Amino acid sequence: QVQLVESGGGLVQTGESLRLSCRASGSDVLDYVLGWYRQAPGKQREMVATITWGGATYYEDSVTGRFTISRDNDKNTVYLQMATLKAEDTAIYYCAARYIDSSQFSYWGQGTQVTVSA
Repeated sequence: QVQLVESGGGLVQTGESLRLSCRASGSDVLDYVLGWYRQAPGKQREMVATITWGGATYYEDSVTGRFTISRDNDKNTVYLQMATLKAEDTAIYYCAARYIDSSQFSYWGQGTQVTVSA
């Protein structure tokens, strides 16, 4: 199992940047794919970006070119650098993990609020 703790949310203005962090702990953390999801009010949770410990990344179309996911293997931490933020990026952002052989993200952090004011 893996435990996830996010940090770094907050209130910013349109066009500003923000970085989220997610520290993973537990056994065999390197065997997990980590990612970021978000859920805006009244909407379904959606995948934002994922990264394997080997560095392979995936981005949802609306954040491509604006968000960057990265990881620090020594610190077991994954980051989401968000730039040129828009009001529609406002959501609760969740760190998530899935075992490398699994298709489902089964482990979740508590979430961190990101609010982008127009």
